[in-house]
Amino acid sequence: MSIADFLAGVHPWDRLPVADLGAVAAVTQPHSFAAGEAIYRAGDPLKGLYIIRSGEVEVTDPDGAPLSSLGPRNVFGERGLMRDGAALTNARAVAATEILLLPTQHFRAMIDRDAAMHDFFARSRPPRALQRSLTQTPVAALMSKAPKAVSPDTTLAEAAVIMRDDRISSLMVVKDGALCGILTTRDISARVVAERLDPDTPVSRVMTADPVTLPPDAIGSDVLHLMMERGIGHVPIVSEAGLAGVVTQTDLTRFQAESSSEIIRDAAHAPDADALADITRRIPQLLAQLVGAGHRHDVTTRLVTDIADAVTRRLLALGESHLGPAPVPYLWLACGSQGRREQTGVSDQDNVLMLSDDATEDHDAYFSDLARFVSDGLNHCGYVFCPGDMMATNPRWRQPVRIWRKYFQGWIARPDKEAQMLASVMFDLRPIGGDHSLYAGLQTETLAESARNSIFVAHMVSNSLGHAPPLGLWRGLATVRSGEHRDRIDLKLNGVVPIVDLGRIYALRGQLTAVNTRTRIESAQTAGVISASGARDLLDAYDLIAQTRLDHQALQVRRGEAPDNFMAPATLSDFERSHLRNAFVVVRTMQSALAQGRALP
Repeated sequence: MSIADFLAGVHPWDRLPVADLGAVAAVTQPHSFAAGEAIYRAGDPLKGLYIIRSGEVEVTDPDGAPLSSLGPRNVFGERGLMRDGAALTNARAVAATEILLLPTQHFRAMIDRDAAMHDFFARSRPPRALQRSLTQTPVAALMSKAPKAVSPDTTLAEAAVIMRDDRISSLMVVKDGALCGILTTRDISARVVAERLDPDTPVSRVMTADPVTLPPDAIGSDVLHLMMERGIGHVPIVSEAGLAGVVTQTDLTRFQAESSSEIIRDAAHAPDADALADITRRIPQLLAQLVGAGHRHDVTTRLVTDIADAVTRRLLALGESHLGPAPVPYLWLACGSQGRREQTGVSDQDNVLMLSDDATEDHDAYFSDLARFVSDGLNHCGYVFCPGDMMATNPRWRQPVRIWRKYFQGWIARPDKEAQMLASVMFDLRPIGGDHSLYAGLQTETLAESARNSIFVAHMVSNSLGHAPPLGLWRGLATVRSGEHRDRIDLKLNGVVPIVDLGRIYALRGQLTAVNTRTRIESAQTAGVISASGARDLLDAYDLIAQTRLDHQALQVRRGEAPDNFMAPATLSDFERSHLRNAFVVVRTMQSALAQGRALP
């Protein structure tokens, strides 16, 4: 396959016109690396953008801690190129690997010439780039929850009590449903306390009447410019229907300051679980910020998951500090959404411990205490206990490697209902902290053994079809029929989970080591497990469903609500519902092809 043909199947080059794609391919250079060979080291000048044509690349931080494992069609090195041209990480070939190198000068020329290319690679920059994203962010992504409102005849004393109890810096003053003024803590200080007004004075005497406002379609920079020009710290947002929200200086500061890198930095130095819990409480705001800034769902969930990884590693370190060094090597692994790097604003914990085969029964007391310390800490930080007890605190999921190997062999040899469920969970394992060598080879070995057992694969396929997209009759969407989520779509169980299941089956059939769902589908296309058109359709469907789920959660966060996975179809326009339904149809089509054992479209 020519370089141009290969790049035509890799995003974002697949969006380039044929002539531009040919020009890029003409200057792209193939390079080969042997297993274990360094591609570059942190601090080295980058030669260009790296695209994996075949093989596997491990990316680690400057201290050698693993960050990611990349396969064919993945791109790396862009973060350094988008900054000063120096590598921010280490990269080495895990297996014999062929790399396509787009030299630096040609990479820069490409992103300077093509705005879409620039935007794509800019999304991979360090999250601090969000400090300059107010020009791209609607005020709806910045607004505080529905602001507190009072009537003009409310007394200053009553207003002060409300502001104190609700810990807010402003009150909207509303008359006959319309905004007529705003009262801030600055007003109370300068106009009430300083002038010693009677506490029974109505707020109408002190408020800023007819405050300047902005509409919901304004952008963040509009708010900032207005604040600078008028010397104000609060801007009400008013739509035709009335008061919609308020943006404060605190909202802008939080938006510009919050980033996953800073949260991870703080987590890495947290002294205890209480401090970590304070840090993870910033995650919903980060999620809303990332979504509001236009980041793709897989970028957002990757950054959110990186925080969970950092919190887990810090708890492991704190646990060892409290309990003493581990008696034998161990490895903490995550499964579920954390394992796949797909965490959103709603996540429980799914984790296991693999111990060195040197471990004895006498060592279990230590690892039991370590597992409890970390699991309790995660729960304290908002990663609630797994309702199915899929945690390292369960002795069943805290075993030496030889036992784990027997587990997988038994599930494959005897694929009953429980074995299918457990195998599905365990195929999403990803090392988080400890001795990574304990897992080396086990995943590849298990995939190969699974793929050879046609009965096991058939059972796994059947199990994966248990989650159906929410398609109703007459081109409608099927909603939850009863309970607190009645008339809503479960965007997790009936939305993204069917696609997660499909990606896992493709990885099983192709013996693909990728764990992330999007990467699994892309790798399955490269490996010929599914066709290019089928992969594109499924990826487009996945992107729409997963993005809809994140948009829903971000909206809940901005309203001050706890995010969940249940969305009312009525909140979507007819156009949005139609496209969402089409995405679910694609998923059902791919499920049907899988069930019938025919070639995937």
